Amino acid sequence: MTKKVHDFNAIIRKLRKDLFGKGPERIHTVFVDNMVISTLYGNLTPTEKFIIGTPEGKEMIHMARTKMIQEVYLESPPDGLEEVIGAKFLHLFSDIKLEDDIAVSVFLFDRKID
Repeated sequence: MTKKVHDFNAIIRKLRKDLFGKGPERIHTVFVDNMVISTLYGNLTPTEKFIIGTPEGKEMIHMARTKMIQEVYLESPPDGLEEVIGAKFLHLFSDIKLEDDIAVSVFLFDRKID
């Protein structure tokens, strides 16, 4: 793992831990052109795992885990993110498959990532 990937993953893990009370247990990140694609494993807290046992709870947790994180990035990217990547952050696309506790985030930047 390169230093850039390691530093990027550390920023993502800290933000999600601060926001949701638990960061992902494992993150796999790749750079493709002007995108950073991260697959995040082991995201859910024990409470969230309990809540998704009902259809209403599943919808609530899915909404929180996708919309909430997108709104945070819409306000401004986390400290250090653009510096680590060396490009301006533009957009975040994110989703989570609750049954498997896997999330995918695609970060779009203004230029190709070296």
